[in-house]
Amino acid sequence: MGFYLALMKPRVIELLLVTTAPVMVLAAGGLPDIRLLLGTLVGGALSAGSANAFNMYIDRDIDVMMARTQGRPIVTGDISPRKALVFAWAIGIASLVILTLVANLVAASLALIAILFYVFVYTLGLKRRTEQNIVWGGIAGCFPVLIGWAAVTGELSLTPWILFVVVFLWTPAHYWPLSLRYAADYAAASVPMLSVLRPTVAVGLQVILYAWATVVASLVLIPVAPMGVVYVVVALVAGGWFIVETHLLYNKTVVGTAANPMRVFHASNTYLTALFLAVAIDPLVVLR
Repeated sequence: MGFYLALMKPRVIELLLVTTAPVMVLAAGGLPDIRLLLGTLVGGALSAGSANAFNMYIDRDIDVMMARTQGRPIVTGDISPRKALVFAWAIGIASLVILTLVANLVAASLALIAILFYVFVYTLGLKRRTEQNIVWGGIAGCFPVLIGWAAVTGELSLTPWILFVVVFLWTPAHYWPLSLRYAADYAAASVPMLSVLRPTVAVGLQVILYAWATVVASLVLIPVAPMGVVYVVVALVAGGWFIVETHLLYNKTVVGTAANPMRVFHASNTYLTALFLAVAIDPLVVLR
């Protein structure tokens, strides 16, 4: 069972769920129905897991070339490619059924689009063809905020789309530091990641630009939602810290000193988690 769980990339799913639940609280203006909340999280986890399992099935030829992915269950032979493909289909269909029954057809449709986008646009279309792969491919990871909002309201408004943009802009600033750490892996597998094709200093600059854009986009939510004191403080403090970390990385690449890109990678995770926790907490407090 653990090998099938590994196919779903649970760490990635965890981050996606961190964005889903808070948006549901924001959409409900408080705690949503517990059945709806849990059902949406389960359905969302299965849909993301399905996309990730399809990704591992498709990328098994390059996963064997990269040290970071050589422990994946298809590469090690713990799960056959055929069983992995059947599993991806099974949990993908299950996710759509759950979201339709527990939430609504809008949420289920968005989950289907996210799976198709990740599989066909990112994995099959962009990943091996362009250095912008993670920018546009990252759109798939933005769908949980739309799914969470639609599960509660049955529709989409400007608020979830702003959060969609926040996650979209955050993704390159989050992933490119990781790609710097594993640039040799991507080069060995001929994956045209930005860190493979551009100098480290150029990647560091792009990380800064996307970090700034992410924080600016997060502030747009304040008058639109509208958000209160909790969100404002977290968006400014956590966002400022995130930006500082990206500048520190860039400065080290400019002067040629040893840089630790994983520090920015972990900082980006902490930032997004803090921001979306603030999204969830803000509607529950009276500090307005």
